[in-house]
Amino acid sequence: MKSNEPNQLISDWMSLANIQIRVEHELESILQETHQLTLKEFYVLLFLSQAPNKKLKLQQLQNMVGLSQSAMSRLVSRFEAKGCGTLRRHVCVEDRRAIFTALTESGEKKLEEAIQTVHQTLQHSFADKGIQAELKRLLSQF
Repeated sequence: MKSNEPNQLISDWMSLANIQIRVEHELESILQETHQLTLKEFYVLLFLSQAPNKKLKLQQLQNMVGLSQSAMSRLVSRFEAKGCGTLRRHVCVEDRRAIFTALTESGEKKLEEAIQTVHQTLQHSFADKGIQAELKRLLSQF
């Protein structure tokens, strides 16, 4: 790092965090408006789609999405309550205490549509001159 100013590293971190918050807010808004998905729900669909057999134990999923066990359980329950058929939960045969969450065909379709929206939103966000300038400034510090 080039700067010797003691608080520069913290300032740079806060600038980077601000960019992330702005982009996440934009993603959250457009996903809600276009697909009736929260960003966390999008992450659930995405991680399930990348998993073997398109299923994960609830504990694995909560670690990947960054939620507590109860918050992850509520998120999956809300997903199921929507009645859109994107997820299916079932008990693990080997360990009856574990619960698997699996992506359905309907969930895959919803994810494919949402991915297109996320790509467009990210392209738009990263094309923003203010974000580009701030990222360029931050990267030049290292």
